Amino acid sequence: NLTEMSSMTDLTETEIQAVLSNVYLPDSGRSLIDEGIVVGLIVKDGHVQFTLEIDPKDAEIMEPVRKTAEDAVRTLGGVLSVTAVLAAHRETHPQHQNQQGKAQAGPQGSKDLLPQVGAIIAVASGKGGVGKSTTAANLAVALGQMGLRTAMLDADIYGPSLPTMMGITDRPTSADGKTITPIEAYGVTCMSIGFLTPEDTAMIWRGPMVMSALEQMMGDVDWGTQDVLVVDMPPGTGDAQLTMAQRVPLAGAVIVSTPQDLSLIDAKKGLNMFRKVDVPVLGIVENMSYFLCPSCGERSDIFAHGGAAQTANQIGVDFLGEIPLEISIREGGDNGMPVVASDPDGEFARTYLSIAKSVWEKVGSGASKVNAPNISFE
Repeated sequence: NLTEMSSMTDLTETEIQAVLSNVYLPDSGRSLIDEGIVVGLIVKDGHVQFTLEIDPKDAEIMEPVRKTAEDAVRTLGGVLSVTAVLAAHRETHPQHQNQQGKAQAGPQGSKDLLPQVGAIIAVASGKGGVGKSTTAANLAVALGQMGLRTAMLDADIYGPSLPTMMGITDRPTSADGKTITPIEAYGVTCMSIGFLTPEDTAMIWRGPMVMSALEQMMGDVDWGTQDVLVVDMPPGTGDAQLTMAQRVPLAGAVIVSTPQDLSLIDAKKGLNMFRKVDVPVLGIVENMSYFLCPSCGERSDIFAHGGAAQTANQIGVDFLGEIPLEISIREGGDNGMPVVASDPDGEFARTYLSIAKSVWEKVGSGASKVNAPNISFE
C-alpha cells in the first residue's frame, strides 16, 4: 500500500510527479500529469517504475515521450533506476465497468485472445527451482521438431527466463507501432517481458499490472498461426495462473516437480488449482530425478526418486517421464541452447521428445478450443 510507505517515499513520489508535470504530450499544452496517464507509480529503494496509459494508435509518437519521462526522473537525487512502460488504455477493462454493465470481466467482455493458436499448454510448478522453465523450453523445441508450428510465452513477469533459456538478446520490433513482432529461436516463436526490460530490472508490479502485461503479450503480439503455444508459468498459484485460466482456453497443464516430498506437496497444490478452474492436468514430469556420475557412471538419487510417479498414481494423472540431474541440460539453459536443440539425437533429447509426443497425443485433437473455464471457490 503506497499510503503505508515512509514519509521519505511519499516525498519522492511527490517530486517524481512534479518532474513529470513538466513532460508534455506532443502537439499539446498538457503534461503527463495533467492528462492523467501516469499510473502504477512505484518507488522502492531508489528504483522507480510507472506506466503511461495511452491509446494504442499513439504508441509510435509516445515512445519518445516515454524516454523523456525516464530521463526527467533520472535527474532527481537518490534515483538509482527508472523504468517507464507504455500500456494500452482499454475502456472495456473490468476495472472501468460502467453502471449499465457494458463491460464484463473475463473473456466475454474483452477481445478474443490468441485466436490463431491451437492448443495452449501451461507448464507449471507449485514452487520455484524445480526446472520448470528448462522443461518448458525443451518441450517447446521438441514440439517444433515434431513438425508443429510452435510458440512459447514466458508468463513469469517477475522472473522471466525465456531470453536466457533460448539465447535471445534482441528486442522485438513493431511494424505499425501497435502490434509486437515476436522473436524466433530454434523454430519456436517466443515472447517474454524480458525482451523489453534490462536483465537486472526488478519488476515491482502489483497484480493488476501483471495481468495487464500478460494480456498485452497475448493480444498485442503478432503470434501468427500456431499449432501449439507452450506457456512457461510462474511458480505458485497466483495472479498469472488465474489470468491465463480466465482469459484463454487452456488445453491442459503439465506439472513439473522434483522427487522430494516438499516439492511434491507444492506440486499437488498447483495440480489442484488447475483442477479447480477446470483445466485438464496432462501429467507430471519428475525433473532432477537422479544423477549419473560422468566419471564412473554410478547413479545417485540425490533428491530421492520416484516420488512424482507415485504422486501421479495416487491422484489419478499420467506420469509423463523423468529427467535426470544432468550437466548438459543445465549448460543448455545457461548457454541459451536447450539440449533438445544442441543434441537432438541424444538420450536426453529423446526423453523430452517422448514427453512432447505424450502431451500432443492428449491435446492434438483440437480439444483446446473449448469454452474458457470458470473459477470456482470452495
